[in-house]
Amino acid sequence: MKYDFTSIIDRRGKDSIAVDVIPFPEASVQEGFSRIPMWVADMNYATAPSIQEAIIERTKHPAFGYFDPSDEYYGKIIEWQRIRNGVEGLAKDDIGYENGVLGCVSSALQAFTAPGEAVLLHAPTYVGFTGTVENNGRKIIHSDLYLDENGVWRMDYEDMDRKLKEHHIHFAIFCSPHNPCGRVWEREEIEAAMEVYARNDCVVISDEIWSDLILEDHKHIPTQSVSEDAKNRTIAIYAPSKTFNLAGLIGSYHIIYNPYLRDRVRKQSGLSHYNSMNVLSMHALIGAYGAEGQEWVDELRQVLSGNVDYAYRYICDHFEGVTLSKPQGTYMLYLDCEEWCRTHHMDMDELIRAGIRVGVIWQDGRPFNRPWAIRMNLALPLSLVQEAMERLDRYVFNCKEEK
Repeated sequence: MKYDFTSIIDRRGKDSIAVDVIPFPEASVQEGFSRIPMWVADMNYATAPSIQEAIIERTKHPAFGYFDPSDEYYGKIIEWQRIRNGVEGLAKDDIGYENGVLGCVSSALQAFTAPGEAVLLHAPTYVGFTGTVENNGRKIIHSDLYLDENGVWRMDYEDMDRKLKEHHIHFAIFCSPHNPCGRVWEREEIEAAMEVYARNDCVVISDEIWSDLILEDHKHIPTQSVSEDAKNRTIAIYAPSKTFNLAGLIGSYHIIYNPYLRDRVRKQSGLSHYNSMNVLSMHALIGAYGAEGQEWVDELRQVLSGNVDYAYRYICDHFEGVTLSKPQGTYMLYLDCEEWCRTHHMDMDELIRAGIRVGVIWQDGRPFNRPWAIRMNLALPLSLVQEAMERLDRYVFNCKEEK
């Protein structure tokens, strides 16, 4: 490969909660074990060189005053969406900067719902959605995803329709690809979901921040592309931050074709004056959304596909009582540990701490609305994924002392 996805980068003390924070109370790493960061959704790879080059080049100029997003910024987004997602006809006016996906969700909630009003989300649910909706004083109604006979996550359209009607809901958040399940929805599934939303007159937020990180043999379908109605009732949100590991720079963007939706979101986001772009964030996107960035992402997808294949096989072969659906996108695994915990008379707190004790810094999956779940990040060198699996095998799931 042209780019380096195998070197282990020491991120300690370099502004990284992934390695500097243990995300669970009363948990600690036992002496003798290194930390393997497998929780928060950022990657342990060096970003695309073109991004650093673009930022460094801009910092050579000594002035950093007020600015407007450049035509190059908009042009790069239009080009990226055309090449990566087959989007035609996207115009500058359809694009707007967002200070993070959740910032856009918050603005849209305030623009199109009232305090106390219900919002529909699928469960499992990205924990960021939960906090944002609840912090805005809105009520969450969940429609549970279910696993089919092949272990693939599916939407329950009848349940969605029933809950939208019962709770008089006119605002829904759709996650595509889905976090934490890793499901890449097929066109027919998105069409069916959007038909349900249309029948119930819903404004739809489509979080597509993971859309570049599709694993091999799968394809992202933009929600707005499935019909003219979907195009006009959907607020789609994207970002280079997930794709290129730029969360610390902040910088997302929306695509909104409907002028009515667009005007209201922009008005709401402008009221607090929080939604201003950082000039280095702009240049990071320009550096990312070019030919080298595309080449880098294509290699990254191969690496992530290999990591997922390895970890999925290892868990299925070695961790009896732990189940999971193989993700089709993202780099997260979502483990169900109920059978293992019941068999070994261990609660989830104990299990999570047991993994962290041997340096596997994984994430409590229960806040994502599954009571026996753990979420694991696989965006790190394969050697560390292998080391993590071996530690979990030897010291946690098949620990001789426990037996």
